[in-house]
Amino acid sequence: MNSRIFLLAITIFLFTAALIARLFSLQVLSHDSFKALATSQHQLYRTLVPQRGQIFVLENKDGRIVPAVTNVEKNLVFAQPHEIENKPAAATQLSQILQMPAREILEKIDDNSRKWVILKKELPESEALAVAALKLKGIGLESESFRFYPEKVFASQLLGFYAYEGEERAGQYGIEEHYDELLAGRPGSLALEKDIRGAWITGGERQFEAAVDGVDIELTLDRAIQYQAETILKNAVEQYEADDGSMVVMNPATGKILAMANFPTFDPNLFNKVEDISVYRNRAVTDAYEPGSVFKPITMAAGLDSGSVQPDMIFEDTGFMKFDKFTIKNANDKIYGAQNMTQVLEQSINTGAIFVQQKTGKDKFLEIVKRFGFGQKTGLTIPGEAAGDMRNLEKSSDIHYATASFGQGLTTTLVQLASAYSTIANSGKMMKPYLVQKIDYKDGRVDEIQPLEIRQVISSKAAHTLGAMLVNVVENGHGKRAGVPGYYVGGKTGTAQIAKTDGPGYDEDRTIGSFIGFGPVDNPKFVIAVKITNPKAVRSAESSAAPTFGEMARYLVNYYQIPPSR
Repeated sequence: MNSRIFLLAITIFLFTAALIARLFSLQVLSHDSFKALATSQHQLYRTLVPQRGQIFVLENKDGRIVPAVTNVEKNLVFAQPHEIENKPAAATQLSQILQMPAREILEKIDDNSRKWVILKKELPESEALAVAALKLKGIGLESESFRFYPEKVFASQLLGFYAYEGEERAGQYGIEEHYDELLAGRPGSLALEKDIRGAWITGGERQFEAAVDGVDIELTLDRAIQYQAETILKNAVEQYEADDGSMVVMNPATGKILAMANFPTFDPNLFNKVEDISVYRNRAVTDAYEPGSVFKPITMAAGLDSGSVQPDMIFEDTGFMKFDKFTIKNANDKIYGAQNMTQVLEQSINTGAIFVQQKTGKDKFLEIVKRFGFGQKTGLTIPGEAAGDMRNLEKSSDIHYATASFGQGLTTTLVQLASAYSTIANSGKMMKPYLVQKIDYKDGRVDEIQPLEIRQVISSKAAHTLGAMLVNVVENGHGKRAGVPGYYVGGKTGTAQIAKTDGPGYDEDRTIGSFIGFGPVDNPKFVIAVKITNPKAVRSAESSAAPTFGEMARYLVNYYQIPPSR
């Protein structure tokens, strides 16, 4: 008997404890959840979507801006199934307008538990008007904002695009990605009290927080120059049967990027139609490559700045130099004999570049290379920038410094080379390259980005001397096809070998042609950097990148109405 009473007492105790625990869970632990549920049953809540900011470029040199990226409003048609009176008839009528199977529409509207369902997005205006004309109860239209790129392929790798990333849309690549948070703005919200039928109660509780639209961004790009760069580059890649090409145009006095072109390209409005997503890459910034002979002026800059060489210093070329078991020769095994330093650049003599590096010394050479910014990102505000690779110079071996002197065994990006040559053109002063010159906030604030001097890389005297030497390269050397009649233009060709991907050494059948230069040398207004990857119709940069540079340079002296200097 006592055991039965004891068992009953234990049972009552456990039941009571469980009941108390459940009440504690409901009233304390789950209080917020039930409160939120109750609130949701008595509130209409809506997220207010901000307008994404626009991206502008300069229309021309006069400074007027035009949108390169903007927004357009398009209609979507939606249904509120519980309000539709004759669903089969509605599906039939809508199918004829929306060009959708009636069965598909009926499946979407047949479930009354769905308060709101999208039937079709991005309606053409004719379809939207036809749907509105039906005046069907439970069928409505709503405006939705879409990203629009009015110039289509214009600067597409630089601008990027706007697309879904998981459940949310976000900027992808380029300016759209880097400034995504600022462009997106801040969502707002609207909460209204509703009755048991779900209708808004007039005069009921109302909570409102306004959305803040995204910033507008103004780029340094000049639309006219960008368009011309893209046209010239496209023609060059096709003419020389190259894999791809890139071009950068820069103002050496300010660091402004006036154009940044790549080919092949794509239309951001149709980004999902591309066959190879590598076309999204801004190769001028993301692709590091062995630059070849366009690096020789950097070597010469180190020699001139240190006083180790002068333009008229003579070097006796024997056609080769030996480093332990390695022998370095000139291109095509040429032997040049006695040559001064200007002729070393004119004839692009590998052994002459090694001579300059050796006269300069490893420490000074490495110091100048680093001061020019090689091995470091330029800091352009776009994702994916490569820093290049200077690790071989950290090994301090003679052979690595020898090959580096003529642009092998190290890698750079095209924009780094444009920045380095801009430094030479700008009396040895390096300006920070930049793409964004103004950010407009919706509260009236404006951030204006000003030119920024980074450092004096080489002396003004060394820079001016090197500029004159580079004029001789265009006048007398491999850069003749880069020349502009009536103007002093300086620059350097580079035909670089492409490293094998399946082992050591270089691919004998593939090259990269580059030409980097500036003009007019007596008062530089522009730097142009051109890279043509694996041209199959021609072999050398002299026949591919140099004439591409020349065509762009001729356009720029006319565009800026620069008077001839001779």
